[in-house]
Amino acid sequence: MNGTMHRIFAFTVAVLTLSSCGTTQELSSPATTAPVTNDDRGAFRDLYRELIETNTTASQGSCTEAAQKMATRLKTAGYANKDLVLFSPPDHPKDGGLVATLAGSDDAAKPILLLAHIDVVEAKREDWKRDPFTLAEENGYFYARGAEDDKAMAAIFVDSLIRYRTENFVPKRPIRVALTCGEEGGGQVNGAEWLHQNRPELVDAEFVINEGAGGDLNKDNKPILLEIQAGQKIYQDFTLEVTDEGGHSSQPGPFNAIQALGAGLNRLAAAPFPVQLNDVTRAYFTAQAALQPGEVGQAMSTIVVNPQDPAATAVLSASPLYNAMLRTTCVPTKIEGGHANNALPQRATANVNCRILPGIGTVQQGVHDAIVKAVNDPKVTVKPATAFRTNVATVPPLSAQIVDPIRAVAGSMWPGVPLVPTMSTGATDAIYFGKTPVYGLSGIFAQPGETHAHGLDERIQVKSLYDGRAFLYQVVKLYANGA
Repeated sequence: MNGTMHRIFAFTVAVLTLSSCGTTQELSSPATTAPVTNDDRGAFRDLYRELIETNTTASQGSCTEAAQKMATRLKTAGYANKDLVLFSPPDHPKDGGLVATLAGSDDAAKPILLLAHIDVVEAKREDWKRDPFTLAEENGYFYARGAEDDKAMAAIFVDSLIRYRTENFVPKRPIRVALTCGEEGGGQVNGAEWLHQNRPELVDAEFVINEGAGGDLNKDNKPILLEIQAGQKIYQDFTLEVTDEGGHSSQPGPFNAIQALGAGLNRLAAAPFPVQLNDVTRAYFTAQAALQPGEVGQAMSTIVVNPQDPAATAVLSASPLYNAMLRTTCVPTKIEGGHANNALPQRATANVNCRILPGIGTVQQGVHDAIVKAVNDPKVTVKPATAFRTNVATVPPLSAQIVDPIRAVAGSMWPGVPLVPTMSTGATDAIYFGKTPVYGLSGIFAQPGETHAHGLDERIQVKSLYDGRAFLYQVVKLYANGA
């Protein structure tokens, strides 16, 4: 067994036994067993409500206002001005954010960074059953835009800083919270990117806890797995273009720019990228195999041993999620062509959106070359739509430093529930952190598809929000006092 497979095997065994013998000793930590004396749910709900009801959409909202309100709460809790950095891009005064720090006792220790974006996707009142910017609690759910994505974690992080201060907790490592704008891509300045470019010292961290993973509930609302996200695919758009002299549509010739582009896109679709597993996806499929019945579970077990097994590949590729976990994907998302109804097209273009597997040595140039080969037509040019990002995120290690605190807290809150590593097939602000390890971790459970994130009537289970609050409060404490 090589070193990589040994690490994955050891991690998978560990995460599948949260309530087994290895947990008892860890749960002796005072951080997970001592009574929580400042668990004021009313205060947390009020903070969460204020953040939700501060509109932070690109069209009408202000992230700066939301950040200022959170800074005011932290000041009231005893944080000094030097601990709070409010920032905003000079030419986008509403796209600001906040970096707040609880100082540590070890001056040489890098901070733990808790990252949450406070901007939200647009929401029209006429489309929703309720006002999307008024927090509503009904039938065990909180409803509002941002109720889950991502003001739940933003509120939890600010609330945790307040609780740590009120109980006079002094961590070994500094604990730093960054509330940023622009993650949702609505045209606001991305705060995580802006901080890296203008105030990099504020986001220099040992590791980052970010959105991107929660937990799954079954149809009976019982927890069945807890996720930790370690790594995400690399986002890259390519522009495919065909040009021609055109002419009168009444006299078509053998070549047509739109048809040539369409044929090239069809050849690209018929040439999927090969299956390639990295450390996290191996662990993901190993852990999921034990949870999935029948043919799917067997295919997962097989693919870990032999990633090129055709039968296992066919079974798993039928699922859009599993297919995206297995390979780099490139798919056309926009197409334009022609200039008049009665003229042969002089130009046809398509945007091809690629999500590239990290941690396997694949780079954007390699994907570019693979697209050219698959399209197989010199008249179809392939160019990156944006410059290749050089400081791409890597697959962070799932070391004992990261996993053990999760095992300790989750083992007491959800005994027997497996911890499953996962890789995001989408993109978050983790893309700006390069080689700094970024982990998605929330402890917020949901049934598949029930949160309606980005959609109508976004919601989160009240119990799940409070459980995620308790989970992150304790895990971050353990992280801050760890090695």
